[in-house]
Amino acid sequence: MATKVLDTKGLRCPQPILAIITCMHDTSPGDVLEVTADCPTFEDDVRNWCSRAGKTLLAVTLDGDAAVAQIQL
Repeated sequence: MATKVLDTKGLRCPQPILAIITCMHDTSPGDVLEVTADCPTFEDDVRNWCSRAGKTLLAVTLDGDAAVAQIQL
């Protein structure tokens, strides 16, 4: 199991989610993707996407003006 880091700061909805989907092509099942985003709707967006896509949202934390989501793929 590997951890990949994806910085989507500066992108606005729906671009952070689209970046996650694109990044998934380079991951294996069970990998963790750590996504940093400063889009104001990111936390809700990532929670909804994980639910729809069947992915596990491990945590969402705040880091200054950004949210950091850890998603198990």
